[in-house]
Amino acid sequence: MTACQIKSHRFVVVMLGLALALSVCVDSYGQQKTAKKPKKGRADLSASAEPDKVLYDRALNDLKHGRYIEGRLSLQTLINTYPDSEYLAKAKLSIGDSYFKEGGTSNMTQAVQEYKDFITFFPFLDEAAYAQMQVGMAHYHMMEKADRDRTQAEAAEDEFQTFLLKYPQSPLLPKAEQDLRDVQQILADRQFRIARFYYLKQDYRASAARLVELTGRYPLYSGSDEALWILGDVYSRAKQASKNEDEKNHWADLAGQCYARILQDYPLSKLAGDAKSRLTAMGMAVPAADPNALARMQKEQLFAKSHRQLALLKMPMALVKSSPDVSGAAHNGNPNLSPPDDAISATEILKPGAAGPSFNVAARPAGGGGLPSDSTSVAAGPPESPSSTPTTGTTVEVLEAPPAGTAPGPTENQPSASAPASDPPAAAPSSGASTSGNEAPVATQPASGNNGAATAQPEKSKADSKTESTSKKKKGVHKLIPF
Repeated sequence: MTACQIKSHRFVVVMLGLALALSVCVDSYGQQKTAKKPKKGRADLSASAEPDKVLYDRALNDLKHGRYIEGRLSLQTLINTYPDSEYLAKAKLSIGDSYFKEGGTSNMTQAVQEYKDFITFFPFLDEAAYAQMQVGMAHYHMMEKADRDRTQAEAAEDEFQTFLLKYPQSPLLPKAEQDLRDVQQILADRQFRIARFYYLKQDYRASAARLVELTGRYPLYSGSDEALWILGDVYSRAKQASKNEDEKNHWADLAGQCYARILQDYPLSKLAGDAKSRLTAMGMAVPAADPNALARMQKEQLFAKSHRQLALLKMPMALVKSSPDVSGAAHNGNPNLSPPDDAISATEILKPGAAGPSFNVAARPAGGGGLPSDSTSVAAGPPESPSSTPTTGTTVEVLEAPPAGTAPGPTENQPSASAPASDPPAAAPSSGASTSGNEAPVATQPASGNNGAATAQPEKSKADSKTESTSKKKKGVHKLIPF
């Protein structure tokens, strides 16, 4: 074979190899293209079969990145377009969550409405408990300080109570209980500030009406011991002003119940020693401390010690923060789940034979309150002076007479018998609390005169009224009452 023939043979072999390789590539490409077609068809079919899921996932992604308006738009489209979708309930709940996370008064109000709509349409889903909890939390975040409007605090209390009664097995139960304690701390603090304000102004009827409601409804309030002390002092003054022996025994019994309640339910209180001294001076039995109440107060003291905040930091922060301060709220004990009782009339609270406080037994530790019926005898000695001051700093503030010119002393003039129909300012001027806003008092009603308050020297009032000037008789001593 010649060289030319050999070259020709090699060329033919190379060309056949190239042709074979090209054929293999074409077949492989055709097979791959054929294999991809059914996959593309299945993907298109899946996308057309679950558009509601696509909308829901897109909305969740928008909400996660803070695009609340776009997310709500997708969720609303899902609800309107696919009313039978399995994501319908989740979409409805997510709309409420979007308003809640966005924040602001208007958004929180809209969130409450969305959550309530969810509970109405899906009451048997497990998420209904979460929606009810979120309703309470929305009002909780809109709650204002104790000396301001209480509307949101009362709404939060109602919603948390509803949650605890409807969903007692929910895993959110401990958080709801603590949130309710926080809310009731604010509501009780507001009542106490008002009661102390009237007490310092010698309007004992208005003060007692507030204190009776406070001590019966909010036993976990951090200032319940001081409230009981003031109420006991009001009853002691009523006893000294009474001339009938039965009335004296009645007021002494009510005062004894208040002092005994301090020793029973608040045994670690700074006022416990003074309450014991009062009971001993009145010839009444001194009750033992309730063990459950003692254990609860010990836990509270340990919690306060471990979470103590420096006063230098707490006071400036309280001025800057717009939200209420719930640092004094209890962290143990069952919050009150009962609805509020009818308003206690201040015109009836200190009338002869008037009923005293009915302490909330269900909301406090077991062991009973008050004194037994046979422990109401009065000591034979002279009655204790209402002006005596205990040893603790808190009680000194309570019993200290107000500055000259603000109101007559308890031994000079009788306080007003009429109670204000609406809410007074939330704090006494001596406590430094703010009285701005719609809670500010207006001085419109004179308080002079002998109209039934408990005082020790009514004859001196008549004598003083004869010697005062004509202009003072005409003006009278004005009381501060609300709008």
